[in-house]
Amino acid sequence: MAIKAAKVSIKKRRTKAVSGTFAPFLFEIPSCRMEESRKEVTERMVKYVFVTGGVVSGLGKGITAASLGRLLKARGYQVTMQKFDPYINVDPGTMNPIQHGEVFVTDDGTETDLDLGHYERFIDESLDKNSNVTSGKIYWSVLNKERHGDYGGGTVQVIPHITNEIKERFYRAKDPGEDRIAIIEVGGTVGDIESQPFLEAIRQFQHDVGKENAILIHVTLIPYLKASGEMKTKPTQASVKELQRLGIWPDILVCRSEYPVPQEMRDKIALFCNVPSEHVLQNLDVEYLYEAPLAMERENLAQAVLNCLHLEQREPDLSDWIEMTEALKNPKQEAEIAIVGKYTQLHDAYLSVVEALKHGGISCHTDIRFRWTDSETSTEVNVVKTFCGVDGILVPGGFGRRGTEGMILAAEYARREKIPYLGICLGMQMAIVAFARFVVGYHDAGSIEFQPETMHPVIALMPAQKDVENNGGTLRLGAYPCVLDEDSRCFALYGKREISERHRHRYEVNNDYRSVLEEAGMHLAGLSPDQRIVEMIEITDHPFYIGTQAHPEFKSRPNRPHPLFAGFVKAASEHRN
Repeated sequence: MAIKAAKVSIKKRRTKAVSGTFAPFLFEIPSCRMEESRKEVTERMVKYVFVTGGVVSGLGKGITAASLGRLLKARGYQVTMQKFDPYINVDPGTMNPIQHGEVFVTDDGTETDLDLGHYERFIDESLDKNSNVTSGKIYWSVLNKERHGDYGGGTVQVIPHITNEIKERFYRAKDPGEDRIAIIEVGGTVGDIESQPFLEAIRQFQHDVGKENAILIHVTLIPYLKASGEMKTKPTQASVKELQRLGIWPDILVCRSEYPVPQEMRDKIALFCNVPSEHVLQNLDVEYLYEAPLAMERENLAQAVLNCLHLEQREPDLSDWIEMTEALKNPKQEAEIAIVGKYTQLHDAYLSVVEALKHGGISCHTDIRFRWTDSETSTEVNVVKTFCGVDGILVPGGFGRRGTEGMILAAEYARREKIPYLGICLGMQMAIVAFARFVVGYHDAGSIEFQPETMHPVIALMPAQKDVENNGGTLRLGAYPCVLDEDSRCFALYGKREISERHRHRYEVNNDYRSVLEEAGMHLAGLSPDQRIVEMIEITDHPFYIGTQAHPEFKSRPNRPHPLFAGFVKAASEHRN
């Protein structure tokens, strides 16, 4: 009797520990019903697919994860995605674009890794603050709990406190009966010291919810040695063995390679890595990014995942995706767009802008040629040479004074020469500065951000930003509404009066100059609902000249292009022809 009581006591403690952390996954289950309940949970709970990378960075974990999301959605499954980044920064909001690429912004105002842009574009779902988790966020939360006394004065350790906090951030079901697959990418490379707490959390999590409910895809590399003319599997084997050393056994291997991986090599990898041969998949380079899901469909990635998760195999409907990629590969015309910025040497700094332009090109069967233009090198002397022959000019978002004079010249050249222009965030502000200087006649007009001494600050600091001291997470971030003038080109493009776009800024049009700008011919095409913030501008006597304070590129999709980018590319194509 004492032994039985002890077993019950142990079971209660275990159940309490699990239910506190994983209430959506497991409930209090009597020991006699464990197997039956595990089967019930398996049938209705959230399923998890973890994606890790090995050997080297830059193998395309994010694209692999996003492709899987598209393939599962094509089979009628609900999908959500998360990115866990091991770096200590709380978020990428203050990180240099040259080092990290663009900062992607979600509807709820979270500054995230650029991989979330891939996720949204591929699965066509809006993600949120829970979709991007960094080591900085994890440690910040744990340290705040310790200061608050949540740990009862105990020693705070990586295990269990950090790993429990990580597990808490894995996607949580909104209701016990939710049927959804969560795809979770872990940044970095297996073997990095920063990644170890995340991998240990995955190991624990698999044990908690059952291996049939949480599987792991490992993206690795099969290098080709030109000198010997051979492909080598040892790096993949070593990477998998590192995972196994940590107590994690991958279920599927996605092998990046420059050349097709022969069956005998797949069999060899399967033998040494302890995975079925049919779960060793090749991932070859594709000409166009959006072909990746179709390439992974030919490798049966989704089928392998569903098999491991014990889910129903369904026929996919990829007809719209195939149609979109065919339009992408078979354009009927082309247009050259100049992207004018100060980070043009690293194209990832403007990744969503580039993709949104491609989406616009797909919509009108236009192949986009990019002319990357360093705004720091643009001067009044070379401006004609710099932009000669372009069909459209786009000035993207940014911060700081460096390169702004070149952006102003680009905006003015586009206005004067009737070249289609699209200004995004800072690009709209520079268009207004250019207009104030060259049309209104305020020769020293500028933005308080980089020209505080100006007598005509047509761009001013937002009132809510005056007392802000910290940089991270303090901008006007996320989705905000805008009301369009029905007599505007913007209204014609959107097809509706009330819209919502994502923002990331702390400066705005100075309302003291509204009437001056309007009298000179600038149309304030979109305002905030309370009419306090100028959200969109355009020049009516121009083929296409639009500026937006928002970042519409974040909401563009390959099979559903954003109306501003579709309209801009169409205007650029017409300008060329």
